[in-house]
Amino acid sequence: MSSLSRELVFLILQFLDEEKFKDTVHKVEQESGFFFNMRYFEELVTNGVWDEVEKYLSGFTKVDDNRYSMKIFFEIRKQKYLEALDKKDRAEAVEILVKDLKVFSAFNEDLFKEITHLLTLDNFRDNEQLSKYGDSKSARVIMLAELKKLIEANPLFRDKLTFPNLKNSRLRTLINQSLNWQHQLCKNPKPNPDIKSLFVDHSCGQSQPNGARAPSPVTHPLMGAVPKAGGFPLLGAHGPFQPAPAPLSTSLAGWMANPSPVPHPSTSVGPIGFSTPNNAAILKRPRSPTNNAVDYQTADSEHVLKRSRPFGMSDEVNNLPASMMPVGYAAQSHGQSSYSSDDLPKTVMMTLKQGSAVKSMDFHPVQQILLLVGTNTGDIMIWELSSRKSLAFRNFKVWELGSWSVTLQASIANDHTASINRVVWSPDGTLFGVAYSKHIVHLYSFHGGGDVRNHLEIEAHSGSVNDLAFSYPNKQLCIVTCGEDRLIKVWDAVTGSKQYIFEGHEAPVYSVCPHHKENIQFIFSTATDGKIKAWLYDNLGSRVDYDAPGHSSTTMSYSADGTRLFSCGTNKEGDSFLVEWNESEGAVKRAYHGLGKRSAGVVQFDTTKNRFLAAGDEFMVKFWDMDNVNLLTTTEAEGGLPGSPCMRFNKEGILLAVSTSDNGIKILANTDGIRLLRTLDNREIDASRAGSSSVVKAPTMGMFGANAPVGLNLVDRSAPTASIVAMNGDNRSLVDVKPRVADESVDKSRIWKLTEINEPSQCRSLKIPDNLPVTKVCRLIYTNSGYAILALSANAVHKLWKWQRNDRNSAGKATASVAPQLWQPPSGILMTNDISDTNPEDAVSCFALSKNDSYVMSASGGKISLFNMMTFKTMTTFMPPPPAATFLAFHPQDNNIVAIGMEDSFIQIYNVRVDEVKTKLKGHQKRITGLAFSNVLNVLVSSGADSQLCVWSTDGWEKQTSKYLQIPSGRTPSPLADTRVQFHQDQIHLLVVHETQIAIYEAPKLECLKQWFRREASGPITYATYSCDSQSIYVSTEDGSISVLTASTLQLRCRISPSSYLPSNPSSRAYPLVIAAHPSEPNQFSLGLSDGGVYILEPLEAEGKWGTSPPLENGAGPSTTTGATNADQSQR
Repeated sequence: MSSLSRELVFLILQFLDEEKFKDTVHKVEQESGFFFNMRYFEELVTNGVWDEVEKYLSGFTKVDDNRYSMKIFFEIRKQKYLEALDKKDRAEAVEILVKDLKVFSAFNEDLFKEITHLLTLDNFRDNEQLSKYGDSKSARVIMLAELKKLIEANPLFRDKLTFPNLKNSRLRTLINQSLNWQHQLCKNPKPNPDIKSLFVDHSCGQSQPNGARAPSPVTHPLMGAVPKAGGFPLLGAHGPFQPAPAPLSTSLAGWMANPSPVPHPSTSVGPIGFSTPNNAAILKRPRSPTNNAVDYQTADSEHVLKRSRPFGMSDEVNNLPASMMPVGYAAQSHGQSSYSSDDLPKTVMMTLKQGSAVKSMDFHPVQQILLLVGTNTGDIMIWELSSRKSLAFRNFKVWELGSWSVTLQASIANDHTASINRVVWSPDGTLFGVAYSKHIVHLYSFHGGGDVRNHLEIEAHSGSVNDLAFSYPNKQLCIVTCGEDRLIKVWDAVTGSKQYIFEGHEAPVYSVCPHHKENIQFIFSTATDGKIKAWLYDNLGSRVDYDAPGHSSTTMSYSADGTRLFSCGTNKEGDSFLVEWNESEGAVKRAYHGLGKRSAGVVQFDTTKNRFLAAGDEFMVKFWDMDNVNLLTTTEAEGGLPGSPCMRFNKEGILLAVSTSDNGIKILANTDGIRLLRTLDNREIDASRAGSSSVVKAPTMGMFGANAPVGLNLVDRSAPTASIVAMNGDNRSLVDVKPRVADESVDKSRIWKLTEINEPSQCRSLKIPDNLPVTKVCRLIYTNSGYAILALSANAVHKLWKWQRNDRNSAGKATASVAPQLWQPPSGILMTNDISDTNPEDAVSCFALSKNDSYVMSASGGKISLFNMMTFKTMTTFMPPPPAATFLAFHPQDNNIVAIGMEDSFIQIYNVRVDEVKTKLKGHQKRITGLAFSNVLNVLVSSGADSQLCVWSTDGWEKQTSKYLQIPSGRTPSPLADTRVQFHQDQIHLLVVHETQIAIYEAPKLECLKQWFRREASGPITYATYSCDSQSIYVSTEDGSISVLTASTLQLRCRISPSSYLPSNPSSRAYPLVIAAHPSEPNQFSLGLSDGGVYILEPLEAEGKWGTSPPLENGAGPSTTTGATNADQSQR
């Protein structure tokens, strides 16, 4: 077949795909053998349609073509065979063996015999090589990953895995060009020719079937004006001159009809603006918003703009209670004419250490000193700039893994991490969304301070979710997402239900920009191939098909007042383009100069004050006046910026956050921003001055956990407001303002009291049923999925409890409301550790669970055992004592590397795969009692019974530093008291647990930041652990009580008495030996007791959490720093 014939096949494939002839498309792919559709192949394999899988493959290769093809067919048929065995369908299995697998016996007879032998087994998983086989779905996912590698390596598939890069409807375009050419050859060409058939050539003669016709009263609005008299506009979706779904304004039909001032290729015609004829004037006149308002409203926003709003707050913000009022001040109210480059934030005020590379940031729309940050490791952090502290932290974890696709499950099984592509607040700041590089979107609800709660988890796209934005179609809060699967989707932000899906892009969709003009709601979308499309919420397809300048990956953004549209992007050659669009004409109105020509990444930009643009480029931040194409000014922010830094203004444009090359964030400020940060930094002093000046002190802002001053503009609003605080103690601006006394209810809320839980009715608790012999619980852990809990008893036996899915527990997650089942494999065997000659009750027990929950490494004084968690079979044993292992920790990047703490004080770095000790670390004098890896700092921290901490580099395993715990005077610890270590989710702060104290250290220098000492009456601390979000610390003591501390301050906020969860039994003195925190529910934890009992504890559903933190001004100051003593009573 000639190359042109081959290309014609691709054009036909494109046409069939556009017309949704899906089955025909794949039939042509298979019969021609020109294009192997990997996505379709994945779908077939995932669904287990084996006959169709082989039929499709047969168009490209045969079993004996080469070794790659043989391996491909063998893996498929082996899977088919195993699934038949798993269904106990031996007849089908024999048929597959004889018809499909026997062909491979000629190449490997021993393998064929082993496969045949599986027929004799009751469960083929009894074969050692198949012991890890899970269920059919997971096995297909694993096999599919292998098949893709084989196909990509197979030379027969070379040049067949990528579809040619074609413009939309290329075949239609060629037909149109042919008709135009035929029309030009007519002796008397007439306007508006009537095309009735493609079967014969066109002629303008009256007798011809393809003759002229009367002028059409309707012009195709999506195609723009007819290029010239006698010419043919492009064919519509299903034929020439088809009417549009709905007429659009003639003022918008010019999108792409006029040449752009920026040189870039012209594309198909069509409008990009949205309006109906009676609203066309909106796009011709800029709106003048009241007080520079950011319009978050929906279709009925016109009347909202007529109301006065304090410094541009949305209507949602106007109705917030007093405790949620934004940070503001009188100096913010500038007229636009007063703006100059001095108004730009260029002074570096602080640097925040994030720990991993920043990918996206967004300031809170109301509380403008709160910065939301997402990183390349999936970490989310909310910073409060006034205190320079992290209020909340989350790392990437799929909440309901079992509910999602097998593709996602396989992706997570292979790699638990995911990068963040976008973080964004909702317009009122009560929600924020996170878009990840793996399928998932998370929505969190924000309740102030560190109170962040899981709201929605959505598997939004196949592959990466590239962008996320909030919108208000039909007066309903929604989120708009786009992804690697070339789709745009709209989801209800309350329920998570899918509202719309838009398809039409031919490359991954890079960004979305929802907006509205009066009552017209629409979405712009951009793709990595440089295409811009636009959509109404009507599922009728794109209204625009246009090229971004330079065919760049582009983001689009409106100015704050919604009147001006800008875009910024970078193409594959590294050329960047920052432009303003003429909405009414669909053309570039202004192209800004000064961006680099060889950008390493996609340049990010932002707008502020309806006047300035900023972009991160060439290791600096560049600024433009919106009305001037020339560069206004730049700042390097004192150096240390990456080539294309991430950046974001706060709403008022007085603060600018910029990412740094060393995984940090610099906060830049202008004069107003400097004043704001300094005022808040000294807010306690300011409050006292305000009190002496007869100005009522503002109550603590319960929504955000800071005593932020409230702007003077807020006093006369109709909503109830808090009293105001003078800025820097200066009350000159209060002359015309009458101070208002805070509500009595607010004052009462300030009277803090420690939450004491003494009765079973005050919390939810559950004793887990157990029918095996009971001995004390030495180790306890939830599985990473959160669906089960694993305990190791002093008798060296492991117990695994699983929660079942049912009406009371639809998710199947661990809960105190439903009892789990003690799980054992059908064989009935137990996971029992090797026991040395010593009494196992006296041995030190330890275990570590792999990230995918598939196996556990464990020891109880004897050899270390590696168990299969599905079959409970012992996979291997190693390292017989002495010395015995006392602590185990998997390397976070490589499950084959294990750090093993030993009884003789050494730490062995062991490679399981090659059964080899890589190195031994010596630094302690007594046995190792704790190990913790930081994948941010690349260190291992160890702790020992010598009360010493050591830091080791994981690059060369050399010792970096060490430090002994500070034992309070008058308290003598046990000679072999355990010291345990656990990293905060930021992987920098370290929780250190000793029987005398809880302490927070900062790695790698081991600077002690805070300490908390137990009450003498409560007995020694037996265990402590972070909650899954690292916002709380659960501490158990020998008297059976549980203390809940706020992690950032080590302040006691809740005490749980043993009488609330243990049955009253004077003869039994049971107490917790170990605590495990649920991996995704921050207020759930489990206890392993000295009598062998395991309990699950959760707060009452009405409460939602374990108490509240005491306010600073209530006399409960922060915990002591190094060297001080502070019993927990002093924090009450």
